[in-house]
Amino acid sequence: MALKVQSDNFDALVMKSDKPVLLDFWAVWCGPCRMVAPTIDKLAEDYKDLAVVGKVNVDEETDLAEQFRVMSIPTIYLLKNGQVVERMVGARPYAELAALLDKHTNKA
Repeated sequence: MALKVQSDNFDALVMKSDKPVLLDFWAVWCGPCRMVAPTIDKLAEDYKDLAVVGKVNVDEETDLAEQFRVMSIPTIYLLKNGQVVERMVGARPYAELAALLDKHTNKA
């Protein structure tokens, strides 16, 4: 299951991570967000040793949503060493997100 990323754990989970971090910005009321949620949870399980996979609820974490300039959801970011390296807007299939993680990890 994906980690719940909030302002109080953002620095530890995201900025100080020695692994790539996939962040899904979402909301409970968002249909496409609910569609992609099982994919995000599966990625969290499949990449648990290679990457951090987290979810940011934009209604609860407005400061983080503003910091990342999230205008539409779902928005998915990939960060390495605290820097954004990829950004995708909209629901994406597992294969596309897995390929993104593969590109930034050592998964064989």
